[in-house]
Amino acid sequence: MAEENVILPEKKPKWLRVKLPVGKKYTELRGLVDKYKLNTICTSGSCPNMGECWGEGTATFMILGNVCTRSCGFCGVKTGRPDTVDWEEPEKVAQSIRIMKIRHAVLTSVDRDDLKDGGSIIWAETVNAVRRANPETTLETLIPDFQLIHKNLDRIIEVAPEVVSHNLETVRRLTREVRIQAKYDRSLAVLKYLKDQSVNRTKSGIMLGLGEREDEVLETMQDLKNAQVDVLTIGQYLQP
Repeated sequence: MAEENVILPEKKPKWLRVKLPVGKKYTELRGLVDKYKLNTICTSGSCPNMGECWGEGTATFMILGNVCTRSCGFCGVKTGRPDTVDWEEPEKVAQSIRIMKIRHAVLTSVDRDDLKDGGSIIWAETVNAVRRANPETTLETLIPDFQLIHKNLDRIIEVAPEVVSHNLETVRRLTREVRIQAKYDRSLAVLKYLKDQSVNRTKSGIMLGLGEREDEVLETMQDLKNAQVDVLTIGQYLQP
């Protein structure tokens, strides 16, 4: 009997391994998310780092539901027709942050192109609710592009979170493939507008591992610098 060639799977690098979701803080956070029927980008986006972050008591709260009107190729969040807006959501998020005693909270949302205000009213109400319940907590808001409608962006600016983030996600060449309904220059314009309106600290992020070249990454960094972005994060893309 001839021997078969067996290909053994390669050993995964240590940085790619994730911890199982266990521990007191993980259990507490899981309980709060379930109790208040909250959404987090960790669960909706099938993030492989959820166990590690939740185990440390940190999470990114995702408002405006768990169904997005856009279908970005890199993201694990569901695409479709979102539910109606939950007007009690701001208070639920605020109380969860209070119970968890979070000092720096991060808020994000799905895209709600189905709403005239793009979801900006709930965004502003959530920031205000968190502030009332947690006056010592600093806030980072990772916002969608709101289709560059200034009135909607102004609602975020007016409530003055400590950090306003909008991710460029990838280089110009790959944007159409990676972020189908988004536009590279529109995202840059959002970031530039935020800074022009005197937002204290703006932030953006890009992923590596999608097929970009080094020169394209450097070009993107220069574009963000030209938009006067204060903070840039660069991460390794891990498929959900």
